[in-house]
Amino acid sequence: MSNTAQITVDGNTYDLPLTEGSEQEKAIDIGAFRAQSGVITLDRGFKNTGSCESGITFLDGEKGILRYRGYPIEQLADDSTFLEVAHLLIYGELPGKDVLTNFESDISRHTLVNEDIKKILDGFPSNAHPMGVLSSLITAQTAFYPLSLEPNRSQEENDLSIIRLIAKMPTFAAWAFKKKMGHPVVYPSNKLNYCGNFLQMMFALPSEDYEVDPIVEKALDKLLILHADHEQNCSTSTVRIVGSSQASLWASISAGVNALWGPLHGGANQAVIEMLENIKADGGDTKKWMGKAKDKDDPFRLMGFGHRVYKNFDPRAKIIKKAADDVLDALGVVDPILDVAKGLEEEALSDQYFVDRKLYPNVDFYSGIIYRALGIPTEMFTVMFALGRLPGWIAQWKEMREKGEPIGRPRQVYTGANERDYVSLSKR
Repeated sequence: MSNTAQITVDGNTYDLPLTEGSEQEKAIDIGAFRAQSGVITLDRGFKNTGSCESGITFLDGEKGILRYRGYPIEQLADDSTFLEVAHLLIYGELPGKDVLTNFESDISRHTLVNEDIKKILDGFPSNAHPMGVLSSLITAQTAFYPLSLEPNRSQEENDLSIIRLIAKMPTFAAWAFKKKMGHPVVYPSNKLNYCGNFLQMMFALPSEDYEVDPIVEKALDKLLILHADHEQNCSTSTVRIVGSSQASLWASISAGVNALWGPLHGGANQAVIEMLENIKADGGDTKKWMGKAKDKDDPFRLMGFGHRVYKNFDPRAKIIKKAADDVLDALGVVDPILDVAKGLEEEALSDQYFVDRKLYPNVDFYSGIIYRALGIPTEMFTVMFALGRLPGWIAQWKEMREKGEPIGRPRQVYTGANERDYVSLSKR
């Protein structure tokens, strides 16, 4: 194979180097193209532009493959834990027993937050969106850890910020939930593991003992693993480009939270529940609504089916479907909304129209079902997503900084007015 590609512009041909990834992904390196030709490339939404070389996550949408650091997502979801996966993503290898124990212990020692955080929390109105609260609490940590703003910190100091962020994220997320519900906050309990501690901060009352359901805890752990990283999506790319300015880890992750907030990204599982509620309000006839989804002239769009990246199936959906079934069985939830969801699922898996187009239920469909079964309001769904995606964001930030990548600075094709003379206000 030739190691160059050629682009011809206005009769001039330019040789550009080809690069190839470890999974035989090929890319044309256009870094020097503008200097040679005076021409830039245009790729709206960066749909076909590689912004970096990364060794963290491999995703093949056509084949339905997702791997973290080379490990298939199916194996990690079945056999690993969220903190083990977090260590894998951030540091590159699965930790040994002693390393993992120390990692978990370090995190458990940093779950508490400064009491002044409660004053910040109290400053939000009761109707504040939990994502706004979450991103604000993360950014506020720069005031409590001012040394984290130094761009040339040692690896040991960066590792401490990483530990603090992983440890405090469940506290921030749970307190955002408590604020939304108008309930007093619950402090972390280091007697519990990561997911168990989060569940008790979410659902316990300060004066009561909370017993964590092991099936729910396991399902949540698995769900966080499935969301832990997903290559260069909108929020991850945001973390990297903000971090490229040498912004702190706290500021970069807060930016990722805000990017995830958008309904086209992290809000997909919330859209699923809203769709199910609309179908129920209409009488719950799933066949009718599946017919509307097949009608190209009908504005209705089926949420939670298919994926913009996975053209075959979402490998995460197969895993989380079982977890959803386990949670529903364990909790004995009776909810007509969930009955509508099961009806849509059965229709999609048996209707040839959806089978031919590979419009299978995706991870957002099943995660929304689990969160609703747990009693988590829809406005908290994206916060749950952020909690899971945290290790991937950290890993991407760390990789970008260690490689010394340049500050992100996309180009544009200007389409505005040509040069014109200023006209004074009196003559306009």
